[in-house]
Amino acid sequence: MGGIIEGINLHTHIHGRELFHQDQSDMINKVIQLILIILFIFTPVAFGSMELWAFSLMELGILLVIVLWATQNLARSSGLGVRSLKYEILFICLFLIIVIFQLIPFPSGIVKILSPKTYELRHALAGSTPQSEISIPHSTISLIPFATKIEFLKWLTLSGLLLFLLSWRVSENEFRVMKRFLVVIFLVGVFESLYGMFEFFSGHRQILYLRGIAAVSGTFINRNYFAGYLLMVIPLSMGLFFSREAIRKSRTPSWLNELSSLDGKMLLIGFGVVVMILGLLFSASRMGILSLLLSFSLISLLLRDPRREKRFSKISFLILSLALLWGVWIGLDAVIGRFLNVTEDFKSRWLIWSSTFEILKTFPFFGSGLGTFSQVFPMYRSFHIRNLVTHAENDFLQLASEVGLVGIGLLLILFILFFFKAVLGIRSLPRSRSERYVGIGGLVGILALMLHSLVERNLQIPANAFLYTFSWALVFQTIRQKDRLNWSD
Repeated sequence: MGGIIEGINLHTHIHGRELFHQDQSDMINKVIQLILIILFIFTPVAFGSMELWAFSLMELGILLVIVLWATQNLARSSGLGVRSLKYEILFICLFLIIVIFQLIPFPSGIVKILSPKTYELRHALAGSTPQSEISIPHSTISLIPFATKIEFLKWLTLSGLLLFLLSWRVSENEFRVMKRFLVVIFLVGVFESLYGMFEFFSGHRQILYLRGIAAVSGTFINRNYFAGYLLMVIPLSMGLFFSREAIRKSRTPSWLNELSSLDGKMLLIGFGVVVMILGLLFSASRMGILSLLLSFSLISLLLRDPRREKRFSKISFLILSLALLWGVWIGLDAVIGRFLNVTEDFKSRWLIWSSTFEILKTFPFFGSGLGTFSQVFPMYRSFHIRNLVTHAENDFLQLASEVGLVGIGLLLILFILFFFKAVLGIRSLPRSRSERYVGIGGLVGILALMLHSLVERNLQIPANAFLYTFSWALVFQTIRQKDRLNWSD
């Protein structure tokens, strides 16, 4: 009898411990969700987190999330849960190792072999001849190690965020949590657009406490950064819209009847998308507008219902048409005027690209050092310009000049692996599943931002980089269910 009682007490004790750990895990998950929601709101509103204080707070928030998640996993002794992406993680680590390699002090003889131009410039700056290796016994491949350290911390933080989001497990449905985040991102995008248009059309023309804005830019300090942010938010919002449409029980044969049967939340999302499209149009970002049109073309094709023999999604076309008609009614003269000046702006960009390519030719393998573009570019500038050139007007070309062909090659392979795994995963999802539409929206937003980044600085903007990282994680969260996709290699 005593043994039975002891067994019952032991079982009760074990069950109590499990409940305690479960409650503790739920509390940690709620805190993590709250921090992420704050970051989704804070990063764009704080001037796109371009200021040092804003980006530092963003890094601290991400670090806190990772620490909480690590504590939770140590308590549960659970694995990372990202075995399916082991090759992608390997390439992320290899890229970070390349940046660390740029910061290691090597003997001058080794630097002369690895990066001859770095060796030559260091001795020229030291006021010595190339033969006098005594004055600089050790040096780094990066010409500006301090700048490289700062950029390395940014990449390390966002890489940690990506790994966390891919590994995060919550007690409730994970996709439901992701949809909560999507609602927050949608509301922030609508707010940014409304605020930007109010400031611009009211004549106030002020961003928080900064005066003199030339176009609708929300709380971002540049119209193109604002456009890049909306290029991700709009497709994500369209994915959210169609995810709600997918879970509706009754489907009517006519698209007009289907339109009339939309519920209030779907109509609200559709109206919010129209507002964001207007915000992007009046930002007068030329490549942003072209990228938007391309992304809507993809959305109209990918979100159509082939069971009804549709060639494209008519609802997507209707939303875009309403926004364009509203924009024409308000007046698009300033936007059209920007397109008339595209030739002159392209010439200046071409000059910057040519000089940046010279940097890549000079530092072909390991680059001049991550984050060193603004310091190195003046040495290769082949034209006169009044202002300081801080970026190459092309994220990929600038990154190639900073990390060389080795670094950019690793990132290219990483993107190809991510992209094809995402496409295959989304295609494997049934059309009746709402996850499919959110995944498509996330992937289209990623492609739209990357297209915009061919002629602009986008991935270097912390708020955009944060949302870009989340978009990749969101795509893989939507296709991670074991009963929908076999992740084993």
